Amino acid sequence: MSDLQGDVQAAIDELVEKGVERGVQVSVYLGGEPVVDAVAGVADPATGRAVTPETPFYNYSVGKGVTSTVLHVLAERGLIGYDTPIAEVWPEFAAHGKDRATVRMALNHTVGVPGIPLTTIEEDLCDWDAMCAAIAAAEPWWEPGTEMGYHAYSFGYIVGEIVRRVTGRKISEVLLDEVAGPLGVAGELYFGMPADQHHRLAVLEDALPAEPPPGLPTELPDLPMFKAGPMALSPTAALGNRPDILAADIPAGGKMTARAMARLYSALMTEVDGVRLISPERLREISAISFEGVDAVFGNPVRWGLGYGIGHPGAFSDPDPTTFGVSGAGGGTAYADTKNGMAFALTKNVLSADFTTATTISDLVRRELAR
Repeated sequence: MSDLQGDVQAAIDELVEKGVERGVQVSVYLGGEPVVDAVAGVADPATGRAVTPETPFYNYSVGKGVTSTVLHVLAERGLIGYDTPIAEVWPEFAAHGKDRATVRMALNHTVGVPGIPLTTIEEDLCDWDAMCAAIAAAEPWWEPGTEMGYHAYSFGYIVGEIVRRVTGRKISEVLLDEVAGPLGVAGELYFGMPADQHHRLAVLEDALPAEPPPGLPTELPDLPMFKAGPMALSPTAALGNRPDILAADIPAGGKMTARAMARLYSALMTEVDGVRLISPERLREISAISFEGVDAVFGNPVRWGLGYGIGHPGAFSDPDPTTFGVSGAGGGTAYADTKNGMAFALTKNVLSADFTTATTISDLVRRELAR
């Protein structure tokens, strides 16, 4: 293996110098040991505050991997089973024929409640009880378990409320005690982040929009994705920089460092400083394909395990995928590869429309490890 740390550092330095990125973190673990911990750029352009390995970034959807991990740790302790009906621990969820919906269906996005009310506003996202009540009362878009559709916001509330009903505690508290604390990243991995810690966060900014290609329709098509939630709650910098959003438990996303995420995914596969989160048997179950097909909300081909996308980004044709993880709107990603024991995470504060940066750096790491 060549100087992987140096090569990654040079690559992200170049991205910042060219203005493609403002601030970036990359962390890679191999066999439970850190092999890359690289940062570049600034966390806050207004003050010039530099990104450090300890700088948390708000990452849309990458946090779903954390949410899933919390539930798997509880399952490892025998507190919940994947085939337990959700209504067994959360009776209100049985409304409108959702009584047979299971924890497994919540994790693989087949439970049938991909949307939140179109009247939802930013403040509503911060009201845990109100969001969970709305989702529990919702009529499913399909019979639970029969179709797959990405549950952008609702995933976090459904899995988080299962955790709360099982433990009697907020998912942020369980995350701290069962995952972040034992892994030594209590100050680097949050759902709701205490207000007195917000000054440490990277400030998000939206990437400059690309010029639309000629000939695009002027009206939005009537796609299911536009019925899954109000456009005002799309993942923008303005939303992700709001103090109330940052302080709230919204476990469809999370506030995190790349290092915390790489440690988490590594600890799903092996011991990290003496901590292993789940057994080898459970690892095989959660990282296997649980549902494969066309996403009924977004229309793209997908493979889901239990709470994680299966397959390396951009390699859906791989007949034998060994990676599992979750990428997020804005271009961040975190995943594990069971074939080589590698965990990879990249966080950044320019919210881009694609995953070019994450894919470029991930491919660099994978090429060098393959040597």
